[in-house]
Amino acid sequence: MRKIVWAAFAAFIAFSCSSTAKIEAMKPEPDDAAPLVYETAPSFINLPVSIKLKDIEGQVNKYTNGTIYEDTKITDDDLEVRVVKQAPISIQNASGKIRTVLPLKVHVKYRIGTDKLGVDMYTIREFHLNGVITLLSQMTLNNWKLNTSTSLQSLDWNESPTTTVMGKQVPITYLINPAIKLFKSKIEKTIDESIEQAVDFKPQVLDALSEVAAPYQMNEQYQTWLLIVPQELYTTASSIKNDAVSLQMGMKCVIETIIGQKPQAKFNRDKIVLKPVTKMPDNITANIVAVSTYADASKLISQNFAGMEFSSGKRKVKVQNVALWHKSGKIVIALDLLGSINGTIYLAGFPQYNSQTKEIYFDQLEYVLDTKNKLLRTANWLAEGMILRKMQEACRYSIKSNLDEGKQGMAPYLKNYSPMPGVFVNGTIGTVDFEKIQLTNKAIVAFLKVDGNVKVTVDGLK
Repeated sequence: MRKIVWAAFAAFIAFSCSSTAKIEAMKPEPDDAAPLVYETAPSFINLPVSIKLKDIEGQVNKYTNGTIYEDTKITDDDLEVRVVKQAPISIQNASGKIRTVLPLKVHVKYRIGTDKLGVDMYTIREFHLNGVITLLSQMTLNNWKLNTSTSLQSLDWNESPTTTVMGKQVPITYLINPAIKLFKSKIEKTIDESIEQAVDFKPQVLDALSEVAAPYQMNEQYQTWLLIVPQELYTTASSIKNDAVSLQMGMKCVIETIIGQKPQAKFNRDKIVLKPVTKMPDNITANIVAVSTYADASKLISQNFAGMEFSSGKRKVKVQNVALWHKSGKIVIALDLLGSINGTIYLAGFPQYNSQTKEIYFDQLEYVLDTKNKLLRTANWLAEGMILRKMQEACRYSIKSNLDEGKQGMAPYLKNYSPMPGVFVNGTIGTVDFEKIQLTNKAIVAFLKVDGNVKVTVDGLK
């Protein structure tokens, strides 16, 4: 009887030990090659800039104060002239040109007489005049600044310049008007310099781009981010429309969608160059790079295995964890098993994209050689093609939801989104087409082409 009990116990132990096997397959180590530098096709974003003339007017008045012109040397032409801004400057649209109206006060000292035989026989008379100067300016854009070429159009005195001689008012327009020619160029230059100082687009535009280039979360659940990387700016000639100066600008950029952790902004404002062009590029196709890090893809695929059980007869295993990495142009998928077999097995295959289901899957997925040999010796049932096919079905993850949610997630971004005062983003998204997949040592990169358009409007001047 005792022998029977011991025999039964031994059989139980043997059965128990044989029901759970341990597999120790050799790990295919990741490639240590440098990350792949992938090329991205550029996208173009319309970037119209509009600055109201009232804003320019306000800035010009800040830069133009007090004395505009002063000549204190009376001995050369018998005149001392000081021109002072009397009231705020007004700026208007004059058929595509800038009309500047400058109220001014002119202080004049006029020397009458002669110097003979060393005897000073001069009389100095002073008078003060109020008037309004009107100037017209042609516009060009150069190195981020609005350059003007200003010419004086008219000078209208509130009263005709006169002085008193022997009790009578004598017109002195013949004296004042030559003096006008002296400070005419000075006033023109002052207006040009004031507008150039006042209308510097660079800080405003670069501040706007800095905000636009900040990572934008499209979907929290799928951890998808939109990242715009500005590269170059183009601009056509400036023009005045209604009550504003308008610039048609365009931005060459790379648009990326990142899956996973919040990415770092890639905007370098010091490298942005403004290039004048006669015609704006009309390519508004967005080339999107969808990046899935191996860590993030592993998490998504692990979710697919949750609750799944792979069995053959009474033998069963579950996948507890999934890890992915790159090796020799393939993706290695490590599956941690628990059940009749404990340990880690390794599969390898080529990542592909299913344009209909919008899924990343792995073609030609097979056990790596060492794993297959170990399974054939210890768990032949697990090496069966049917179980492998089931595992292969689970080794995929969809980016359809990311794309669909991405469109929805981008909707607020493309509907008058304002990352900062005076900056507005609008646009539309059309179809999404797959182009190719590339692998780095850290991520699966899907290249997608999206038709549509994006417009960033910069409205206003600080």
